[in-house]
Amino acid sequence: MCRHLAYIGPEVPLGRLLIEPEHSIVRQAWEPRRQRHGTVNADGFGVGWYAEGDPVPARYRRPGPIWGDLNFADLVRVVRSSAALAAVRDATLFTADGEAAAAPFAAGPWLFSHNGAVRDWPRAVAGLAAALPAEELLSLTATTDSALIWALVLHRLRRGDDLGTALAEPVRELSGAAPGSRLNLLLTDGAGIAATAWGDSLWYLVDAPGRRTVVASEPYDDDPRWCEVPDRTLLTADRTRVDLTPLKETFQ
Repeated sequence: MCRHLAYIGPEVPLGRLLIEPEHSIVRQAWEPRRQRHGTVNADGFGVGWYAEGDPVPARYRRPGPIWGDLNFADLVRVVRSSAALAAVRDATLFTADGEAAAAPFAAGPWLFSHNGAVRDWPRAVAGLAAALPAEELLSLTATTDSALIWALVLHRLRRGDDLGTALAEPVRELSGAAPGSRLNLLLTDGAGIAATAWGDSLWYLVDAPGRRTVVASEPYDDDPRWCEVPDRTLLTADRTRVDLTPLKETFQ
């Protein structure tokens, strides 16, 4: 159910992250190695990145498979960034939302992705949706479970929660309302990364402290420094450190 990746570090061409590695996210679209649900991620893709001096990220999203987009390779060959989030999508349910349903979702300085599925969607989470302000529900760009999760996360970000809390609390609420949901979430503001491992794979790679941090559904190469995140865990990271917090303990 999707693959995603977030990066913060030295400025690099996006292609170095997304295409060049042997098991890049592009290859993961048709040949993921550690995906626990689904086999092909061909229902849309996207990448968001930050330009120096501009806190609001740019995005490029499309509704079809990443390997069918003739412009993507040229784009990521020339665009350089020190922070990015990319995703390839395997839709839980087919909708007419097109690229609006493809991650990353964005608002202000934030980029967001969801790898997973909300069980018994949408009935199980109707109460959570109803608790959001009407204007936030009306501003949803897609009718998917991921779009609603993004609305829950964004609501907390706008009221001042840090990246980790903005992910952890919606996971707690969603897992209570819809047990058995898969809730691997990924969020960045260009300076930090937060992610949850909840029902699917999550890994991270840290270069020398202060250099490069990558958080991804699965490793894009065979570098032995990749570390797997245990299930039911919140990850928060910046360029100098990665912290792991067991979510099952937080929520008891």
